[in-house]
Amino acid sequence: MRILLMGPPGAGKGTQAVVLAERLGVPHISTGDIFRANVAGGTPLGVEAKRYMDAGEYVPDSVTNNMVRDRLTHDDARNGFLLDGYPRTLAQVGELDSMLADEGTALDRVVELTADTDEVVARLLNRALEQGRADDTEDVIRRRLEVYGEQTAPLTAVYAERGLLTQVDGMGAVDEVTGRILDELGV
Repeated sequence: MRILLMGPPGAGKGTQAVVLAERLGVPHISTGDIFRANVAGGTPLGVEAKRYMDAGEYVPDSVTNNMVRDRLTHDDARNGFLLDGYPRTLAQVGELDSMLADEGTALDRVVELTADTDEVVARLLNRALEQGRADDTEDVIRRRLEVYGEQTAPLTAVYAERGLLTQVDGMGAVDEVTGRILDELGV
């Protein structure tokens, strides 16, 4: 299966991505991991991305797109993948469509984890305390959730129009959420 996993900060997306990829026997492809691997490996794309990252700037879409395109051509992704953290914009949706079309494939499903805002805020405040993140205040967390909603709404609308979007409640025990996702995927 070729799956895109989306969800707001604190909804358990990272945890579910790892569990689901293992259960489905596909690689978990995270843009953060791709960036780190390219930078650590000193690849031409990694060198270019590091230049922006070191300057505190966003890595341009062109670099991100090329890194994702390269990662999707690896042998382990030939029969499926779980994509996490990409696409983030409508332009990237088009780019992903193009990448997959070049390989003669398409996304099978887009799973969006949903979560109650107050529960997510409480979860993230607790995580901030445990990890000593003093800058993760309630106001900052709520703003991050607003930004996620604003940026993601156009993407979920596109995928819903295509009949690919499945929304799953991301709250509860890890196995419960995994079970709900697998049920929705029919696996």
